[in-house]
Amino acid sequence: MRIGSTLSLVLATSLLGACATPPAEPPLNEAAPQAVACPKGVPEGARCLGGRDSRGAEYLAAVPKEWNGHLVVHAHGGPNLEPPRRERVSADLARWSVTVRAGFAWIGSTYVDGGMATKAAAVDTERVRQIFVRHIAVPKRTILHGQSWGANVAAKGAELYARSAAGRSPYDAVLLTSGMIGGGARTYEPRFDLRVVYQYLCQNHPLPSEPQYPLGIGLPVGSPLTPDLLAARVKDCLGVGVPTAQRTAEQSRRLRTIERVIGLPESALQQHLRRATFDFQDIAQRYGGVSPFGNIGARYRGSDDDEALNAGVLRSSGNPDAARGFGADIDPTGQIPVPVLTVHAINDSIAFVELEHQFRQTMRAAGAADRLVQVFTEHSDHSYLADPVYPAVLQQLLDWVEQGRKPTQQSVADACAAAQASFGPGCRMLVGYEPKPLDTRVAPRQRP
Repeated sequence: MRIGSTLSLVLATSLLGACATPPAEPPLNEAAPQAVACPKGVPEGARCLGGRDSRGAEYLAAVPKEWNGHLVVHAHGGPNLEPPRRERVSADLARWSVTVRAGFAWIGSTYVDGGMATKAAAVDTERVRQIFVRHIAVPKRTILHGQSWGANVAAKGAELYARSAAGRSPYDAVLLTSGMIGGGARTYEPRFDLRVVYQYLCQNHPLPSEPQYPLGIGLPVGSPLTPDLLAARVKDCLGVGVPTAQRTAEQSRRLRTIERVIGLPESALQQHLRRATFDFQDIAQRYGGVSPFGNIGARYRGSDDDEALNAGVLRSSGNPDAARGFGADIDPTGQIPVPVLTVHAINDSIAFVELEHQFRQTMRAAGAADRLVQVFTEHSDHSYLADPVYPAVLQQLLDWVEQGRKPTQQSVADACAAAQASFGPGCRMLVGYEPKPLDTRVAPRQRP
């Protein structure tokens, strides 16, 4: 189908103006994937193929029996902090099997580097797209889908590969769901704030008897602390995992303070604190053992005694070199030359919905605001919204690319409602919602 003339002009203009130089294209000598068993949930009759790419990442692809000719390239969230394992990408395909049920082919990579390496993950993602094209089939259209941290990977990949060897983007559109897309340090500052407020209240991460260290580095190299040991400390201090009636008054007070000051529910605390420990350790080691995160000037509010809290929390500045390096790897530039649709639950406690406001500002600054549509749901889950949401937004993107019909919040809501006939209930689209600035949720501060 022909792209609308207005959209074509926008895309052409942005491609000519793209200033980023993409990395070298993935090697041409990738081995062909082999037939493998499909994960649970993939529709009967679909073909699944997998392999290990030339860099060592595992990948998996699925092609439905009645393929619509379009491909979804998936960038998964995380990061994992572990070597590539086929089980990871198999779980991704199982989770997003509705994509295949909707007629789309799907391919995803584990990434070679398990840590916080955004550009590297984007290169790995583009590599598996090329494997699909060279060894499976040439799709009519290709949509790049990033989830959570993978949304950052997808945004970065769409920028890096704004032009392929053929002079155009290898991706026709980009779908970002539950995205951690506010920019490097800004996206993860809530986790740093959690570390310092938690330590002020609990004094057990680290314990007074353990070596003290800057909290922004997450954990010193060689520390014996494990995720299970950390969870036990959180349980001891806050009573997380203990029935409410069995918590001490002090545990309840501390937990209430963190919930109010950081804006996190109890259900998300363990995950955020684990990420602020082990992910932060990974980040620091990539930048010479120092941290890009700081809280100079941040004013914390919501405790029983904000003056005491702000006087007592540990204060530190982010290292300028680490901040520059981290930002260069992870910060979106907004220079995406194709349509972008973002979907975000307004009650997401892992990726705050206000990150969407920050991403919009980034796209606007790059002159790409016309290529962005943002829609919101009333869900609270981060990892998965509901089956009918994803076929609806994928079709809305295709209509935008092929017919020039730019989606609106209402059109996406209508499409999702219609998709429920085939994919079951679950649409909770919120029409008219606008996210607030990130600074209304995360304390402003001095940044390197």
